[in-house]
Amino acid sequence: MEKKIREEHVYQGTRLAILEMIKSGTVYFNDMYWLSLGAARAAAEMGVRADISLLLIDAGDTGKSEELLKGADEFISHEAEYPERIRFTYGPHAVYTVSEKILRTCAERARAEGRRIHIHVSETQTEVDQAIKNFGKRPVEYLDAIGFLGPNVTAVHCIHLNADERAILKDRGVIIAHCPTSNMKLSSGHFDYAAIRKSGIALTLGTDGASSNNSLSMLSEMKFASLWAKACSTDPTTAPAREIFDLATINGARAAGLNAGVIEEGVEADCMLVRLDHLSLVPSGHLISNMVYSASPECIDTVICNGQILMRDRVVPNEADIIRSAQDAYEDLKK
Repeated sequence: MEKKIREEHVYQGTRLAILEMIKSGTVYFNDMYWLSLGAARAAAEMGVRADISLLLIDAGDTGKSEELLKGADEFISHEAEYPERIRFTYGPHAVYTVSEKILRTCAERARAEGRRIHIHVSETQTEVDQAIKNFGKRPVEYLDAIGFLGPNVTAVHCIHLNADERAILKDRGVIIAHCPTSNMKLSSGHFDYAAIRKSGIALTLGTDGASSNNSLSMLSEMKFASLWAKACSTDPTTAPAREIFDLATINGARAAGLNAGVIEEGVEADCMLVRLDHLSLVPSGHLISNMVYSASPECIDTVICNGQILMRDRVVPNEADIIRSAQDAYEDLKK
């Protein structure tokens, strides 16, 4: 089915995803996929912030590398057509799907252009084993050896790391995006939350994608992140609510280089209003704990991004059209 996808399908699917994100309080996302101008158009129209990258996979075929890099250049050339809240980034998929040429070129161009990079790292043990076989190094060691790592890199997953790799990521200022629900669903392995926190690596939360999560709600992601960390460590004090809440808010903003994530003077007006009388937040004596462990998206009344109201009284403009058009796009793909 993926071979039949056109930009219009990506546009409609991204509109649906953004609708779900707004309804659950999210106003920024970091995305990599094909035909990404469709995603950028959806984000621009719906008022959210986004880092959008064109997915790069050459499977080691150096003949294909130049074509993909030209495609990335062409994609990035359109950035000026979009609001400043929409940023175009580089998206080499992973060390097992991307040649060294693409990895090196993305790193060099991103640094020169002041852009971020989105990459999957050490999601499975198989990926680690293949890297050792092919490069004589673990994924993080390999990326470091070719000069790829830096504070502009968001490394997604990072489940199978050893102590040396954690030290490298910390030294290079790399941000880890932890996606617990996806990792559990795919049985990818055990993310050592306690070790990552102890190492001092910048950490934030993500949902991965709907295909490996089914939900794009950061509310449920916060809960799963905390519970999984506690279960794996057998220590109920691991991943307390305040810490997890910060991963999903201010840490996420800092990781993306955004002046957001808190409510204070001089910071971008990205916020949400919740109903303290909603059953999922009552009693409201411990609001942060409630937001992490019991909050339902239904408790969110209003969502604001960049000072613009995206949802009021739980209504997002054109909801019915977004849902219907996404279903139509799905039906078209099934033909």
